[in-house]
Amino acid sequence: MAATDGGGVDEAISSAIAPFADFVTNVVFYEVSFGGIAIKPIVVWLVLGAAFFTFYLGFQQVRGFVHAIRLVKGDYSDPLDAGEVSHFQALATAVSGTVGLGNIAGVAIAVSIGGPGATFWMILAGFLGMASKMAECTLGVKYRHEREDGSVSGGPMYYLRDGVAKLGKPRLGKALAAAFAVFCIGGALGGGNMFQANQATAQIINVTGGAESPLAGLKFVIGLVFAVAVGLVIIGGIKSIARVTEKVVPFMAILYVLACLTVIAMNVTAIPDALGEILSGAFGREGLAGGFIGVLIVGFQRAAFSNEAGIGSASIAHSAVKTKEPATEGFVALLEPFIDTIVICTTTSIAVVVAGTWVAPAGAPADWASTVDGVSVTSDAFGSVVSWFPIILAIAVILFAFSTMISWSYYGMKATGYLFGDSPRAEAVFKIVFCTFTVIGASLSLGPVIGFSDSMIFLMSIPNLLGLYLLARVLKKEVDGYRGRVASGEFARVH
Repeated sequence: MAATDGGGVDEAISSAIAPFADFVTNVVFYEVSFGGIAIKPIVVWLVLGAAFFTFYLGFQQVRGFVHAIRLVKGDYSDPLDAGEVSHFQALATAVSGTVGLGNIAGVAIAVSIGGPGATFWMILAGFLGMASKMAECTLGVKYRHEREDGSVSGGPMYYLRDGVAKLGKPRLGKALAAAFAVFCIGGALGGGNMFQANQATAQIINVTGGAESPLAGLKFVIGLVFAVAVGLVIIGGIKSIARVTEKVVPFMAILYVLACLTVIAMNVTAIPDALGEILSGAFGREGLAGGFIGVLIVGFQRAAFSNEAGIGSASIAHSAVKTKEPATEGFVALLEPFIDTIVICTTTSIAVVVAGTWVAPAGAPADWASTVDGVSVTSDAFGSVVSWFPIILAIAVILFAFSTMISWSYYGMKATGYLFGDSPRAEAVFKIVFCTFTVIGASLSLGPVIGFSDSMIFLMSIPNLLGLYLLARVLKKEVDGYRGRVASGEFARVH
């Protein structure tokens, strides 16, 4: 039982990996001071990438938004096209990997640190991220590999290797692809698995009595249940994952957003003031530091829970779509940050603001905002309306965690398969390893593992964005050519 509650096992793991984990974390999340504001270059790297593709692709997140919805509805879908899942299933799988604690805890922390003005910058970040998401998912489909059995492998590993090779830089392409795959595996096992299992287990224990819960000493058992549930889903590959996510994602998203809207509706008189604070605070020093930097750093750093734009992970799921036009999935993918950040994160933020739970309580220490538990801030907002509403939040956290785990299992599986020659056997071994790490994550306090796994996910953005820049002309030609075929009627609606 010592292992279940941490104890010696926790200490042994922490002492063994802490020096290396701390070094990697400090390098990846290195801070520089600009005008008294701490800025993380890795975050700037992601934001600049999103801004570049917004302008370079001609604001497709605006011009192509309606078309994206039509694609998801299946208006252009041909069941005979190569691939494994529908546009909607691919979107649901990718969204399930992004919607998580960043939408609940990260947003609440950002608002607590930077004030309501943080919401404005969060929306802007989501808007820009729609373009980089479109870029990586278009290329993911363009350079995907189709096996003889009809299964598909795609994502940054393949467009980095094959796309960059066609530019006359094969060695660079292989190096970038290998680096991405290694980082993806680390991120999948850590932030995409252990952290999710750990936080979901904590929520289950908290909602059943906290320290007095009959489950408090059974973390290992809870982790085992999660591992079995995850294993039953991922054993069937992307088709099985998609069948689950297309049902779970809409349910959990609607449940959570409706709960947030209920909190907002019950505080309707506070809405005008809240909107005023968001707009006025967005351009003040507090709003800038807490919003533009706070939301991006907190949202992205917390395992890229906010939207993963520029990370490249979602491209792996989108690559399995049934289509003959790579750009179709690029348009579908731009809906991800809209759903994840502009809809879900924004409703969280407004709910926290109108409920007033983002404000430090009387007698709180000066550094309260930087130490507060974001889930508690959101839970207090829910509880201020209906006493049992925090239970809905706990259910949402558990569903978010589970859906994130099954999506990231696929990302890590495909990255593993790539490193071993697109090997199905290697992918099968990874599934077993992944489920084992689920139990470990639920059972132990993770300590330095979290910072290290966050670092792995953010490191994915370095080779990914470098590749996107190199392939920018190829990307633009693909998108512009597709839009021309749609406009001419060459690529017409099927339904």
